[in-house]
Amino acid sequence: MDTIASLFSFITWPVSWVIVQFHKVYGAIFGPDTGWAWGLSIVSLVILIRICLVPLFVKQIKATRAMQTLQPEMKKIQERYKNDRQRQSEEMMKLYKESGTNPLSSCLPILAQSPFFFALYHVLNGIATGSKIGAINEPLLASARKAHIVGAPLAAKFMDSSDKVAALGATLTDVRVVTAVMIVLMSFSQFYTQRQLMTKNVDTTVKTPFMQQQKMLMYVFPVMFAVFGINFPVGVLVYWLTTNVWTMGQQMYVIHNNPTPGSKAQAAYLERLTKHVTHHGKVRRRSEKAIVKAIVAKGRDRNEFERKFINALNKAGLAAQADGSVVPSTAQAAAQTADGAEATPAAGTGAESAAARRQQPKRQSKSQRQSGAKQAGGSTSLEKSDEPQDSKPAAAQQASKPGSGTRSKAQSGQRKGGPQRPKSPSKK
Repeated sequence: MDTIASLFSFITWPVSWVIVQFHKVYGAIFGPDTGWAWGLSIVSLVILIRICLVPLFVKQIKATRAMQTLQPEMKKIQERYKNDRQRQSEEMMKLYKESGTNPLSSCLPILAQSPFFFALYHVLNGIATGSKIGAINEPLLASARKAHIVGAPLAAKFMDSSDKVAALGATLTDVRVVTAVMIVLMSFSQFYTQRQLMTKNVDTTVKTPFMQQQKMLMYVFPVMFAVFGINFPVGVLVYWLTTNVWTMGQQMYVIHNNPTPGSKAQAAYLERLTKHVTHHGKVRRRSEKAIVKAIVAKGRDRNEFERKFINALNKAGLAAQADGSVVPSTAQAAAQTADGAEATPAAGTGAESAAARRQQPKRQSKSQRQSGAKQAGGSTSLEKSDEPQDSKPAAAQQASKPGSGTRSKAQSGQRKGGPQRPKSPSKK
């Protein structure tokens, strides 16, 4: 660890200078030699670094979501070129280039934070050995060696010997109890952050190897923190515990306000947004407008939760617009649904006219038309029931017999292929 920390010695002086500036402020409040002054200086250093890394965190979120979207395509490439590693790598890079995604973007906050972490380790290790590093001079070095956090010196480690701990003015039991508690809290915060990401903010409609990798990291990272934590000074444990708590809070904020599409967090968010919009009749926040705009732009590609949101607005007499706003629906807006089909009209907005347009006379079949014609001609047959049944000419009776096999010939004044009319008597 000391060798790795020495590689980042170029950033040691800026880190130590920031700690000294914060120490001046907190030392005036709590006393220069107290653990509160030095501990809060380290916490403030973490907060300052994480605020500077917020743009990278936003880029990390976008890259992670883009990677989740590309997982099905990546799986197809792996299966298609499973025997050609070089072609597989080329197709992967082509896919990343076309989608504008960089796999390393999801690791940017950790990579950017690593130099500050190792620089702080280098500073605290110098305090433990009594050597001046960066902006920490002799008086500040003596003050830092006297500082204790809950009975444990700032530069003490879990694996230090009793003699080394005694030289810092503490007991081995106090150091190991404090460091063990901080290691457990550090590992738990890392596990909880990864778990809430996997259970709430992952698209459940797509099962990809990426999810399995994240699930594996959820258990691997806490173990790694526990193993490396026993070699960290108390000040570094304060630093890492603070950054984990910050990450956990930042992740909770993102899950609550900007969840991943298709995740359980999105279902809960859209449910809250539906209640808010139907109560006020409009979208207030800019972030909410951006989400509504993205949902409207998807069209038929909306997931289940997004379709429910659009349909709930339609039922409430509202319509989502392309710019992310929500306005009262008209007859034309009510006809547009989540999938581009005809919507159910809102109450009191042209329901009667829409129902009247849908009510059209049913088309009758041929048999129904023939039976109706027979019923209509029933009165005529009753009136002529007195006539003899054998009034038809013999030729017509012969033609009406089924299966006679004779072909009727067209004659003047006679129907072709049907019951024949009797010839009119000739006038003499």
